Amino acid sequence: MGGSGGSGTNAEKRPNEMLTSWFVRSGWSKGELARQVNRRARQLGAHHISTDTSRVRRWLDGENPREPIPRILSELFSERFGCVVAVEDLGLRAAHRTPASSGVDLPWTGPQTVALISEFSRSDLMLARRGFLGTSLALSAGPALIEPMQRWLVPSPSAPREEPDPAAMRRPARLSKPELDLLESTTVMFRQWDAQCGGGLRRKAVVGQLHEVTDLLQEPQPQATAKRLFKVAGELAELAGWMSYDVGLQPTAQKYFVLALHAAKEAGEKPLGSYILSSMSRQMIHLGRPDDALELIHLAQYGSRDCASPRTQSMLYAMEARAYASMGQPGKCKRAVRMAEDTFADAEEFDEPEPDWIRFFSEAELNGENAHSYRDLAYVAGRSPTYASLAEPVMDRAVELFEMDAEHQRSYALNLIGKATVHLLQREPEQGTVLAGQALDIAKKVRSERVNTRLRKTVDTAVRDFGDVSEVVQLTERLAIEMPETAEAV
Repeated sequence: MGGSGGSGTNAEKRPNEMLTSWFVRSGWSKGELARQVNRRARQLGAHHISTDTSRVRRWLDGENPREPIPRILSELFSERFGCVVAVEDLGLRAAHRTPASSGVDLPWTGPQTVALISEFSRSDLMLARRGFLGTSLALSAGPALIEPMQRWLVPSPSAPREEPDPAAMRRPARLSKPELDLLESTTVMFRQWDAQCGGGLRRKAVVGQLHEVTDLLQEPQPQATAKRLFKVAGELAELAGWMSYDVGLQPTAQKYFVLALHAAKEAGEKPLGSYILSSMSRQMIHLGRPDDALELIHLAQYGSRDCASPRTQSMLYAMEARAYASMGQPGKCKRAVRMAEDTFADAEEFDEPEPDWIRFFSEAELNGENAHSYRDLAYVAGRSPTYASLAEPVMDRAVELFEMDAEHQRSYALNLIGKATVHLLQREPEQGTVLAGQALDIAKKVRSERVNTRLRKTVDTAVRDFGDVSEVVQLTERLAIEMPETAEAV
């Protein structure tokens, strides 16, 4: 019946009331919808599709069109109404789990991973309304999060993959080595932009690149090429998650992290998987769920125990310390800090090439994480001056090193704020406000809701504890003028 044919029999057909409802509200005529479908199909390369008014009438009467028509209709109605109008909302296939509603318990198979990343990134790009996806998702936590992630450790069935497709073997490779190299170097560039500018400026570009990579993965590729593409997809999805986390889109961030872990598993990249789990762990600490953070880090450590480089292991120990600090377990926190320091010393002598995604974990970052662990212990222990004094020299070293690092400006701001909080714990508001003021200078240049939120919280704490100190009053006034409270609720 051609590319836009139907699949239902006459006996099964009944008017599609859901599609009719959206169609009537759109204000389009049948001819106008047909023209838009044809135009979008040509953009997708589906030149065989030729829709007319009689075909649209049959859809409204209950005929079920074949792909990609349902996907095209979903895109057109979503753009028309400014919200996700899923294929199921149009009554075009039986309701099933979609990326916008299915949480984190997703199938661990290559084709489904590609389809899920493609659909989720497309929805993110299509809506172009900051935060919409974030409000249509719910965060997973506790066993609902941890148990699906544990399946990362289950070996993938390899037999089907080892049977070569004779047609694919004869077909020339879709991507040349220089093209694959360029994809990987573009990911490195995106990561540098994020470190310098924050997640707010380039997030859509990363999501767009991720969507392009899933298009390539939906085409037949040699196994070696597919593995490299899955690795790129895993890194881009992690970065999309990180940038979403940075601008405050927490459920969207978690979804990208989960999809990134699935892609890393398909690529056979255990160290990358451990890095993705560490990003998820950091998010859980931020959201006040240190127990979940610790479970995720232990999963990362176990899964990469035989292949992670010393630098990656050091980063995982530092995150383990952060989790223990937030849980108020000083003995285990201090042990993890020591392990992070000792393993980092090994990393300095490690002469094998390391992936770009771990390059951020420098001596500055190590000191910053460990100082924040001591600082967090001070908070949990009732603003303990002992732990604050442990944090101070380590935080000083982090700030000193980040000051010389033009690439990681967001980290510099976060550590200036961290140092300010240490001085507030030590009842030194004058020094605290100087540091917070320096962080404000940087915060205006980077688009990071995380930096802005921490800065506001730190100034609020200063006002609560030292509201009559003139430097605190001046900083509060400056913050109100230079960083008005305009962040969107997520």
